[in-house]
Amino acid sequence: MNTQKKAYIYALSAIICWSTVATAFKIALQGMDFLHLLLISSGVAMLFLGSLLAFTSQFKTVFAGNTKDYLKSATLGFLNPFLYYLVLFKAYAILPAQIALSLNYIWPISLVLLSIPLLHQKIGWKSVICILLSFSGVVIIANKGSFSSIETPNTLGVVLALSSSVLWALFWIYNIRDQREEKVKLFLNFAFGFVYILLFLLVFSKFNLPDNKSFFAAVYIGLMECGIAFIFWLKALKYTSSTDKIGNLVFLSPFLSLLFIHLIIGESIYLSTLAGLVLIIFGIILQKIIQKSNSIE
Repeated sequence: MNTQKKAYIYALSAIICWSTVATAFKIALQGMDFLHLLLISSGVAMLFLGSLLAFTSQFKTVFAGNTKDYLKSATLGFLNPFLYYLVLFKAYAILPAQIALSLNYIWPISLVLLSIPLLHQKIGWKSVICILLSFSGVVIIANKGSFSSIETPNTLGVVLALSSSVLWALFWIYNIRDQREEKVKLFLNFAFGFVYILLFLLVFSKFNLPDNKSFFAAVYIGLMECGIAFIFWLKALKYTSSTDKIGNLVFLSPFLSLLFIHLIIGESIYLSTLAGLVLIIFGIILQKIIQKSNSIE
């Protein structure tokens, strides 16, 4: 088997893993609140990543940073996993999974918009059209396809789902500037994030033991979302001859997620969700094409 085929296998494995977590979110939230879900899943992710570093004899590098490195990790850990998943899990708690999933997927457009003030990038009229195209998909999803009246299932949930995309874009912008090894960065992010959510829960709530089904779903999320899927994706990046060859496969993820949501949870998928998601992704793909052509020029 050649290396590019290995890259495709690892990339698709990662995408399948990521495609199952939206379903796991809803299953976990049936038996616990979003704060407990974040505590358990972030704790599991932290333990998994720490074990991975120990297994690969890299754990000592966690303590090799300077004060500036740990301040970066403390800041990034506040953005993700703490604030990002706090907002995202709350959105999943009050919205149908398909709507929370689709609205969260607008993050590449949020990234483009945030790059204007934060990275001082300029966008042309073609990019503006792509952004408007994606946001038309957001309107269709949020209004369930109705343009004559507001049919939003939960306004707060929609705002939270869209806000999570902004938080993820912010995290991506600041994380890419950090040149440390990815597994080390992610472990420290989750270590700080776990402390934040533990303190938050102790102050604003109290710890309750969830039922077994919800607990195992939370453990699954911690292992899959930033654990096993992350390893598969790193392997894919290692073997691929070009990141573009596997990068575009990510667009399969939301559609696979909708399939799992329907088959496992039993949600009826709205045609407006599919139509809106297609518009969002079409706008993102066009934006990527424009960026690529601009870089060639």
